[in-house]
Amino acid sequence: MTWLRRKSIDRITEHEEGRRLVPTLSWPHLVALGIGAIVGTGIYTLIGVGAEKAGPAVLISFVVAGVVCACAALAYAELSTMMPAAGSAYTYSYGVLGESIAWIVGWSLILEYSLVVSTVAVGWSGYFVGFLEWVQQNFGWNVTLPAALSAGPHAGGVINLPAIVITFAVAGLLIAGTRESATLNAILVVFKLIALAVFIAVALPAFNPDNLQPFMPYGFPKSIGPDGVERGVMAAAAIIFFAFYGFDAISTAAEETKNPGRDLSIGIIGSMVGCTLIYLVVAVAAVGALSYTVFGQSAEPLALIMRELGHGTAALVIGIVAIVALPTVLLAFFYGQSRIFFVMSRDGLLPRGLSKVNARTGTPVAITVFTAVLVAALAGVARLDEIAALANAGTLAAFVAVGVCLLVLRTREPNRPRVFRTPLAWVVGPVAILGCLYLFWSLPHRTQLWFLIWNVVGIVVYLAYSRRNSMLAKGGDA
Repeated sequence: MTWLRRKSIDRITEHEEGRRLVPTLSWPHLVALGIGAIVGTGIYTLIGVGAEKAGPAVLISFVVAGVVCACAALAYAELSTMMPAAGSAYTYSYGVLGESIAWIVGWSLILEYSLVVSTVAVGWSGYFVGFLEWVQQNFGWNVTLPAALSAGPHAGGVINLPAIVITFAVAGLLIAGTRESATLNAILVVFKLIALAVFIAVALPAFNPDNLQPFMPYGFPKSIGPDGVERGVMAAAAIIFFAFYGFDAISTAAEETKNPGRDLSIGIIGSMVGCTLIYLVVAVAAVGALSYTVFGQSAEPLALIMRELGHGTAALVIGIVAIVALPTVLLAFFYGQSRIFFVMSRDGLLPRGLSKVNARTGTPVAITVFTAVLVAALAGVARLDEIAALANAGTLAAFVAVGVCLLVLRTREPNRPRVFRTPLAWVVGPVAILGCLYLFWSLPHRTQLWFLIWNVVGIVVYLAYSRRNSMLAKGGDA
């Protein structure tokens, strides 16, 4: 059946000249890319959103989301070393489950990466605007932006100009070169970890057990309160799940990795384990230092906690580092999005002209510019909580597909060489699949509806264009 036609796993790394990415990255770049992607908006801004939905029990939300992501990360590690080509879950699905399912996964990944970049850009803008206000208050310099240019329509503004500017700045960096971008990313990640260490050092001594009471004010499952807002531990987990993924951006770098058999598994698992520990410590420090009712609605919750504790200097440090280092998340996910677009174009499912690689920089310039225009337009008008939830829907769909690919390949080709073997695959795979499905069910109903609409549009595009224009349909490989 044509809609289940599959790419050959043995030839999945073979590409025509001019559409092949250049391998320039090693495992330190990948670990930094993963940490840069994972530690970002989720802990700097979404911890407030999660606490508002679950109260102090947001700690449990972090654990639930972390366990599901850890299982998905193990599946990614095995598949990425078996199929070291760009494209992440889309590529794995194309080689294991068939073209139509790969299209749906790729279409969902477009939703994930584009919305993540937009979300992070909006989060960065919140810190940047807060920093400008601090400068004006302390130095009297009139450097603040007009309200119309510092927020989208939902927040009383017209357009979020800082979010647009930072998006194009990161795009320019990626166009300049992958290795150069990865090196700068690694340097900024160090600053970001230092800022979180400062927060922990200041907030932990202020830990007050009374701030943890009541611990689970909204219960465990998702429920709708009298105000019409969905709350509960799982409602929060479904949102702050956004804080954990990012390791999948590493898998999009497979084709540009010098030694993918070794480096991909180190990058994926190493960054995931390290970031989970960081998140739990920061979350404990945050909810213990200040009541969640105070920082739950803040656009810059960690900086707010520092100010409330009387540590204005520490708040300034965190705010400045957020401004400087949050773009590492933008860079990682922007990178991932451009590579997803690139591979789908190279496979013929999107216009082939977008998959040209610049001979001088070794980067896909056209697709990077296209991605920048798309996500900047969204970041200029979107609101943080809604686009984060919709991004999660796309990610959960991709993670389910990766879990299924893991189990299908273990059944179909048990003897195929595996550089990295997922331990307890028949436990890890189902936990990833079922956990992601439960998190998807815990998303807001409006988000689920928009995700359905997005995929209906995707199926129409596939039937109208991609199905007959794919390279496999024309009897060739990408």
